[in-house]
Amino acid sequence: MKNKTIIVSNRLPLNVSLPENEEENEIKILPSVGGLATGMKSIHQNSDSLWIGWSGIATDDIDESTRNKINKAIQQQKCISVDLTQDEVEDFYFGFSNDLLWPLFHYFTEYTHYKDEHWEAYKKVNRKFAEKVLEYLEDGDQVWVHDYQLLLLPQLIKEAKPNVSIGFFLHIPFPSYEIFRVLPKREELLKGMLGSDLIGFHNYDYERHFISSVSRILRYDVNFNTIQVGRRKVKIDSFPMGIDYQKFKEAAIDNTNKSQEEKSQLKVRLEQHLQVSNDAKLILSIDRLDYTKGIAQRLKAFEYFLTKYPQFQEKARLVMLAVPSRENVPQYQRLKREIDELVGRINGKFSTVSWTPVWYFYRSLPFEQLIDLYTSCEIALLTPIRDGMNLVAKEYIASRTDRTGTLILSEMAGAAQEMSEALIINPNDSNQIAEALKVAFEMPEEEQIMRNKFIQKRIKRYDVEKWATEFMKSLEATKDLQKEKKTKWLNEPEMKDVLTQYRTAQSKIFFLDYDGTLVNFHPDPHLALPDAKLYTILDQLITNNNDLVIISGRDKDFLEQQFGHLPVTLIAEHGVWTKKKGKDWIINQSLNNNWMDSIRPIMENFVDRTPGSFLEEKNYSLVWHYRKTDPVLGEIRANELSTVLTGFLSNHNIAVLKGNKALEVKNGTVNKGAAANRLLNKTYDFVFAIGDDRTDEFMFRLLPKEAVSVKVGNEDTSARYFIDDTDKVRQILLSFTENTEETTEK
Repeated sequence: MKNKTIIVSNRLPLNVSLPENEEENEIKILPSVGGLATGMKSIHQNSDSLWIGWSGIATDDIDESTRNKINKAIQQQKCISVDLTQDEVEDFYFGFSNDLLWPLFHYFTEYTHYKDEHWEAYKKVNRKFAEKVLEYLEDGDQVWVHDYQLLLLPQLIKEAKPNVSIGFFLHIPFPSYEIFRVLPKREELLKGMLGSDLIGFHNYDYERHFISSVSRILRYDVNFNTIQVGRRKVKIDSFPMGIDYQKFKEAAIDNTNKSQEEKSQLKVRLEQHLQVSNDAKLILSIDRLDYTKGIAQRLKAFEYFLTKYPQFQEKARLVMLAVPSRENVPQYQRLKREIDELVGRINGKFSTVSWTPVWYFYRSLPFEQLIDLYTSCEIALLTPIRDGMNLVAKEYIASRTDRTGTLILSEMAGAAQEMSEALIINPNDSNQIAEALKVAFEMPEEEQIMRNKFIQKRIKRYDVEKWATEFMKSLEATKDLQKEKKTKWLNEPEMKDVLTQYRTAQSKIFFLDYDGTLVNFHPDPHLALPDAKLYTILDQLITNNNDLVIISGRDKDFLEQQFGHLPVTLIAEHGVWTKKKGKDWIINQSLNNNWMDSIRPIMENFVDRTPGSFLEEKNYSLVWHYRKTDPVLGEIRANELSTVLTGFLSNHNIAVLKGNKALEVKNGTVNKGAAANRLLNKTYDFVFAIGDDRTDEFMFRLLPKEAVSVKVGNEDTSARYFIDDTDKVRQILLSFTENTEETTEK
């Protein structure tokens, strides 16, 4: 059976109309005309796809019989409805999603409101969506989740079905770390998104902000645009959403070819203004009425333009369409009043008998009338304060079939990165907008055509169908990303083979790293101490006649204090010192530490410049620790320090070794591999080595090829196997002390 694709969004791509009176019995289902519905059409039309979302009708507004009829009608469109009550819609959608996430993601922190009941509703509704998806989901399927209302959904699905591929796309901006960190429940939301295998954004800025937040808040390892989440790699990428270019182009051609009798009343009125004078121009402004769109600032800039350049009075007319939105929300009501007052003030200030500077439409217009506006207005003025993409900009350019017209676009819109040939402005700078309007009025047609030619070519090539196709291709490619290391994980069958080798061996030796292997890392290394459970495990291994070697970067005093009472071999400072069972510490080779005096000031300077870092001094090495620093700053400083030290020490036999959030400077001839090999002069039937750090790679590479070497974590390694964490280390070590054939790997 062919695997299917499940598309999930807050709303289904359908408009459901209930019967208006008792005589009517038919439920009408009409397709939506939005960008997402258009973009997903080719994927959804595939016979093996489903679209899951809310129908738009609350379950407590209808009886059970009507609900069943709606669900049946929806299913005929290859859609599945998630039932939501009015209270759930109020708290989940209008509450957490639009009273907290929407303003914060658009940088309007003053409009954010958090309530516990809204968060509980958000979690509950995301679980409802997950339960509905899981009803239809099978291994091998792929899921594409859309937008900010469903940030928790990917993780909920992944936990239940770890083998399905999950993509997530955010249609609004992702804010910078400094803004995102303000958000309550920020960790839960990031982890929810990271249940995906691929996370898409409109542009690289949003991608970069997301990665920065994950790195700083969750402290997950990031490698370019890949985030390590447990055993999985999550890819982060940019996919600028397009439009149905052909649809707008063809509609514009039809509009232009209409006879005078066929033209709409709106089109006739628009043409009448243009006939007032040869250099009269219409300026188009189209937005949903939302504080993120910068409508009030745009009106003030237009007023400033008419004041600064009076020669354009009676020639410039702003045609402003504001589509009603969230009319019951106080800040939207205040915005509506402000815009009404601004329009009234401008028209009262500048109007003449034959000219009104602002035509203001507070309503939505049908598609045909949008095309009237696109084809008639020589200038488009789109100045959002913050916008995920802004498809209106692309629709306008696609509708200019003769390639004339000038687009003035906010640099804060996602589309600005693709449309650099437009006049890009700061939406908060009235003077810059006024200057751009003057340039647009005076721009020769040849220049307009040259600019629009490049933009049209770009948005035609990367249309909405290409956007969807490219995302799905990338999601498919993540399967290979997940398979890269899958074969090396120490799973149950592999562990059974290892235990068989162990039980048939006569002489056995274990090389055990300490930090990150036997114990978890601690921001203060001196507090990462062995616990009673670890001592019990080590005692049991010793009792079973195994030779134990604790091989660590720690200094000999620490290892002596923690493990000196046990009959084990200790190797300190990566191989500088060795203490065999019942004997004294010996130094493995002739070393000097005279170089430390010249290196110490350099490293101390980096401690001073990097809050949270500190310097550890051992007998024959210096270690700069940066686990407690800002993760991004820490990596920058580590790379910088490594470069400085490598250049300084180029003529000395001193090595700079990067460990786990630490940079160690030590003698270049000392490493764990050489130290381990010194203990293998006795022949062992079974050699087991485990560690988490790059310093352990020397050991993995130099041990006999039949040795069982295990890497703790996900980094590339020379070890034969991977395991997850220190908990798994302890489970595996315990399995060597058991007498049964069973392992702890379940």
